Formats: sequence, C-alpha cells, structure tokens
Amino acid sequence: MKYLLDTNICVFFFRDKFNVGDILMKKGYENCFISEVTVAELRYGAENSPNPQKNHGLVDVFLKQIDIIPITESIRTYAQEKVRLRKAGMSIDDEFDLLIGATAIAYNMILVTDNEKHLNRLSNIKIENWIKR
Repeated sequence: MKYLLDTNICVFFFRDKFNVGDILMKKGYENCFISEVTVAELRYGAENSPNPQKNHGLVDVFLKQIDIIPITESIRTYAQEKVRLRKAGMSIDDEFDLLIGATAIAYNMILVTDNEKHLNRLSNIKIENWIKR
C-alpha cells in the first residue's frame, strides 16, 4: 500500500506524538509520501513558529527521507470534487485539505489523516487515521 500523509500527521511526527514515528517506520518510508501542498503547510508552520530556523531544519531532514508528490495530476480531481461537493451543499472550506485529498485519490493512495470528518466527503477516497486518542 502507498500512503499520502496529511499535514497533521507530519506535525504529530515532528512533535513525537501518538507513535506516528513508529507507525511510519513499520509502514516503511518508501511507502509513505507527502503532497507539495503539505510541504507548503509545513514551511508555513516552521516560519510561523517561535524558532523558525530550528523548525525549517526539522522539515529539511524530513523532506530528505520522504518523497513529494506533485499536485499537477490531481487538479482535475480537485475541480471535479469541489464542484460535486458544492452542488451537494457539503463543501470543504480548506482548499489545501481538498487538494491533498484529491492527490490521494488521483494517485490511488491511502490518505493518512486525523481530519476524517471533512475528507471522508470525497468520492473514492481511502482514509486511515493512525492517531489513537
């Protein structure tokens, strides 16, 4: 199986919460990917943190260990899902979440997220939540 990690899962990994690091190791880094959108969100989080230099360094190390999936192939899926959801009155307000979800669908990956509530609205999405509270 191939997994696309949502930004919130990456943040839990950085914060060493919910055993995300252990699960990632078990699944294998070679089977786990992130979207270009997640890179943007991680960079924003690092820049907005109390210690940007340290946190950009953490992101740099992480990005050397995991492959980044481009969103280009996901744009049509994104547009189709956005229109379908809007017409059904179930829109997803966070454009980045919608793009990440569309990327998982377009590349036939399992989306790993703690945001099941909104993302499970997408057609044909496969979701796993590694977070056990």
